[in-house]
Amino acid sequence: MPAGPAAWDTDPEPLAIASAPVPEYGSGSLADLLPTLAAGMGVPGLTAAIPELTPADRNCVFLIDGLGWEQLKAHPEDAPFLTSLLATSRGGTGRPLTAGYPATTATSLASVGTGLPPGAHGMPGYTVRNPETGELMNQLRWKPWTDPHLWQPRPTVFRLAQEAGVHAAQVSSPTFADTPLTKVALSGGTFHGRLSGEERMDLAAEQLAAGDRSLVYTYYAEVDGAGHRFGVDSDAWRGQLGHVDRLVQRLAEQLPPRSALYVTADHGMIDVPFDEEHRIDFDEDWELRAGVALLGGEGRARHVYALPGARNDVLTCWREVLGDRFWVASRDEAIAAGWFGPQVDARVYDRIGDVIAAAYDDVLLIASEREPNESAMAGNHGSMTPAEQLVPLLEVRT
Repeated sequence: MPAGPAAWDTDPEPLAIASAPVPEYGSGSLADLLPTLAAGMGVPGLTAAIPELTPADRNCVFLIDGLGWEQLKAHPEDAPFLTSLLATSRGGTGRPLTAGYPATTATSLASVGTGLPPGAHGMPGYTVRNPETGELMNQLRWKPWTDPHLWQPRPTVFRLAQEAGVHAAQVSSPTFADTPLTKVALSGGTFHGRLSGEERMDLAAEQLAAGDRSLVYTYYAEVDGAGHRFGVDSDAWRGQLGHVDRLVQRLAEQLPPRSALYVTADHGMIDVPFDEEHRIDFDEDWELRAGVALLGGEGRARHVYALPGARNDVLTCWREVLGDRFWVASRDEAIAAGWFGPQVDARVYDRIGDVIAAAYDDVLLIASEREPNESAMAGNHGSMTPAEQLVPLLEVRT
């Protein structure tokens, strides 16, 4: 009996959009953290969205760039203090938070600071199209220059807390004191620049004690940097993990009374092998380039902007070429699925790609000519896989 079509048709089916694990906006995402803490201190207009957290008069958030939940759990010997806190995560449930989509620094820091998902704060990717100019806007490096407060006009939780009489402060590298990203995501209260991690921990404890109600934020970037350069199982990455483990313990041992310290991250990370199977080069692939005006986002979370009239053709082609390894959605499909939050503001709509491609497999869509530095990174992030999306919310209370 001759074989039927199912016997020879081996083309893989595209990943269903509904199979993508949408972040827990409104109950367990990074955007819900500061509103929950500030509401517990009596700041009006904010909701305690993470029900597992207990209010405290003094709250400190220590954000470790790039320290995902899965990476922390995989390296207990390098981070004994952080590992000892795993059971405290998310109010003692032992569960992580979700970063939000895409799981990338500029988007996540804006979500943390504004208490809003990406569709509301308007920073939905590493690079996105500016509808006013038609250019790609790098939202981490803020190039080309765009007025920060026009791009992201929503108030930060720090500013709302300060207006409600809470002592608000950020303790970070002096490099970040006046950056546009700091202004739109983390401004409000006072900024204190300190070079060393030890100095930041000591000053963060002092700032917590400076008010009867305090909201303090501090940050460490080098775990992420080591992961990008060398990978998340490298000696360099493990060394940074051990260092930040000691920093967290240093801060925890100095907390003033009535304090809660929350240790979290902006995203996790995944290593992608350096071969053609795992690194698909947009600049070398004529099928993927056809009909595309701009390629935004990053290797695991792409925004694709089509030429006029080519949107449907681009979507069809990207699904055919990448659909078994990426969730490939149109802009409206991704919005309807809730990838960027429960709603997307009108000013944000056209910043999102005509086509969105979010990696499912350990694969990367590089652009070797357009993005040589990003294309050479060992560790990457951006998509909705657990390795990238899940972040800790470890807790120490006094």
